[in-house]
Amino acid sequence: MLEVIGVKQIFGGVTALDDVSFIVNKGEITGIIGPNGAGKTTLFNIITGIYSQTAGRINLDGRDISTLPAERLAGLGIVRTFQNIELFSNMTVLENVMVGLHTRSKCGILSCALKMPWALHEERRMQSEAMEWLEFTGIADLANVKAGNLPFGKGRLLELARAMACSPEILLMDEPAAGLNSQETLGLAKLIRSIRDRGVSIVLVEHDMELVMDICDRIIVLNLGKKLAEGTPREIQENPDVISAYLGGEL
Repeated sequence: MLEVIGVKQIFGGVTALDDVSFIVNKGEITGIIGPNGAGKTTLFNIITGIYSQTAGRINLDGRDISTLPAERLAGLGIVRTFQNIELFSNMTVLENVMVGLHTRSKCGILSCALKMPWALHEERRMQSEAMEWLEFTGIADLANVKAGNLPFGKGRLLELARAMACSPEILLMDEPAAGLNSQETLGLAKLIRSIRDRGVSIVLVEHDMELVMDICDRIIVLNLGKKLAEGTPREIQENPDVISAYLGGEL
């Protein structure tokens, strides 16, 4: 579904990624792990159009999307969340999810400003759909709360609800378990599986090895900008190069 082919990224003479290639299959949860500075977030930024790679290309269903900007990629179904939660703090939880739905709005600014009947109808439809995503992530009771007043774990769930409102084909999640306690992480694992069960392919950058080994179908290991290993969780656990270079011992 998604092909990363020979991607290289150089910043001012420093090679952040060097000839990285892998495939994301439809309906799979793919984990990307590695120590700090391995190039994981840089890779995400390239896939989602925030950075332009120095070399290599990205294919989506056989189409080269390497030069497309982030907003075009979102329209093609490539959606991401961030390591640091990015919410509109002065808007309600419901309104934050509706922002994701506005990417598929058919009404222009003028018709919305003039409150034309079709614009009001679409607004009601988006409110209803946004509530469905809040129910899916378990925070529908917080719909009218300002996003800036949410505890950290609920903010993570809101970010996921908004991402799902964009109708992703591929969801890239950058350290979704960062800052969560053990109980919240268990809930997150269940939610990620539910997202996958809806037909969304997931690419996950995460430092929580227990979470990664529990939910991922395949794992890519990066080290110093290069792909060190690829395989199932068991294969990665037993790979001596991974143990030596990253894990530092048995899991």
